[in-house]
Amino acid sequence: MKRYIGDILLLITAIVWGSGFVMTAIALEHLTAYEVMAGRFLLGTLIITVLFYKKLRLISKSVLWKGAVLGTILFVAFALQTVGLEYTTPSKNAFLTAVNVVIVPVIAYLVYRRRIDRHELMASVIALIGIALLSLQGSFTIDIGDLLTLLCAVGFAFDIFYTNLFVKKEDALALTIVQFATAALLSTVAVLLQGGFPASPSNEAIWSVVYLAVFSTTIAYVCQNLAFRYTTPTKAAVILSLESFFGSVLAVLFINDVMTGRMVFGAALILVAVLVAEIKPAFRLKSSVRTDH
Repeated sequence: MKRYIGDILLLITAIVWGSGFVMTAIALEHLTAYEVMAGRFLLGTLIITVLFYKKLRLISKSVLWKGAVLGTILFVAFALQTVGLEYTTPSKNAFLTAVNVVIVPVIAYLVYRRRIDRHELMASVIALIGIALLSLQGSFTIDIGDLLTLLCAVGFAFDIFYTNLFVKKEDALALTIVQFATAALLSTVAVLLQGGFPASPSNEAIWSVVYLAVFSTTIAYVCQNLAFRYTTPTKAAVILSLESFFGSVLAVLFINDVMTGRMVFGAALILVAVLVAEIKPAFRLKSSVRTDH
């Protein structure tokens, strides 16, 4: 049952993140990338600290340095993604970010020599193909926005991998508080170096940042970091790749985007990838039973 709790939490995260690409694009029409990041992480830190203030007593030296590492990785990944979104489309940004689904098992192999499970690899490749069909609308060319987003995918892969590793020994919410605070601090420094915050931001800017802070930052990362107690990094990356699917569905529902046959096929492939990751334990159990008999 705990395994399914993790899957449900990751599914919630994917749905919320799917909406985040559109909201970030709206915010970038009024604010710089670092202003968007500073706003979402400052407000996110405030919200999670107020909601889970009792977790502050669990912030030990170990939680502090691990959370700072995760926060730095998060800042770099979001900076690359958000700046990249200024030069590319939300759909391409979503696809290239989701490349982390393939990078995670590679990191596990390179850092800890963890064998790349054939089901994980199969699910990653299927998900990647599905995301490409779902998200890419025009010719795939590597420009500066695409390159920055590809680099952000590496950052998010490291975030998934090390968050999954750290929450096995530390409190997930205490880690998240330090992670957000670190990302907020680094984002604020970046804004100040650029000249400071705008004196009178528009209503669209304010509400988009509030949405990103409450949903895409606080709720999504709390769900993700709690879920990592119950799942593997690669499986988590595969489920989180559904953000591309939900992003497209929400675009159809709220901004009248068109869902083509190719996009539907891509969405179906992503769902297949999640199923492959899900039934992997069943494959192992059946194999074990056959060996015992």
